[in-house]
Amino acid sequence: MPARAGVGLKPQHYEDILGTGPDIGWFEIHAENYMGAGGPPHRYLTAIRQRYPLSLHGVGLSIGGAGALDADHLARLRAVHDRYEPALFSEHLAWSSHGGSYFPDLLPLPYTGETLAIVCAHIDQAQEALGRPMLLENPATYLTFETSTMSELDFLAETVRRTGCGLLLDVNNLFVSATNQGFSAEAYVDAFPVAAVGEIHLAGHAQDRDETGATLLIDAHDRAVSDPVWELYRRTLSRTGPVPTLIEWDNDVPDWPVLFAEARAADAILNDLHARGEARHARTG
Repeated sequence: MPARAGVGLKPQHYEDILGTGPDIGWFEIHAENYMGAGGPPHRYLTAIRQRYPLSLHGVGLSIGGAGALDADHLARLRAVHDRYEPALFSEHLAWSSHGGSYFPDLLPLPYTGETLAIVCAHIDQAQEALGRPMLLENPATYLTFETSTMSELDFLAETVRRTGCGLLLDVNNLFVSATNQGFSAEAYVDAFPVAAVGEIHLAGHAQDRDETGATLLIDAHDRAVSDPVWELYRRTLSRTGPVPTLIEWDNDVPDWPVLFAEARAADAILNDLHARGEARHARTG
């Protein structure tokens, strides 16, 4: 996967992409949108996959769920993976199913030894089923659990150590969580296990107020990336180096030129990092 910017693939942009052939690094698809056997989505995606790399992002595996992974869902996920051969595969540190019920949200979990064991067992199962390592995404959170016995950073680092998975660092999720819970996003980035980062996500967030009047950010994915998130992205890249970066815009999806401009903004930052790295190498070489 090139260390460039990509965007989430949306049906309303199929014709623009195939008609104009934009200079973009890659596209990400939600696996669950392509689990049917055929039809127009697969026809368009097949044509786009012939031109561009893909990243496969799961939203329904329920890695953090207390119950067993859904074997049928995992089989469908493997079928999409085998059909399109994505360069990267990622899932969320969250749960979305319990006792046969499925929820339309990615729900948080406490960071304990018990949940760590569950998450690691599920990652091992998913990686074995797909025959490849996965990336685990840090969540956007709105509360903390009194039962947690470790930090999110320690939880993620230990998950990587036990399973060999990689990490997807969602910078907007981090900014949302830090604002809502009152911790330093910069300190989180500075302590993040960046050697495991295989992909970065950027997105827009909505601002609200909680019952006390304090600022509450919502991971809305319905607008452009905010200036503070761009700044946090630059700080992140100063530690990771160039990493494939996704622009997520899943709600109130704009026309293609608007989304493409966001990707070009991320590419400009990545290109600047490349240039400064080459300049340092030239001075020391």
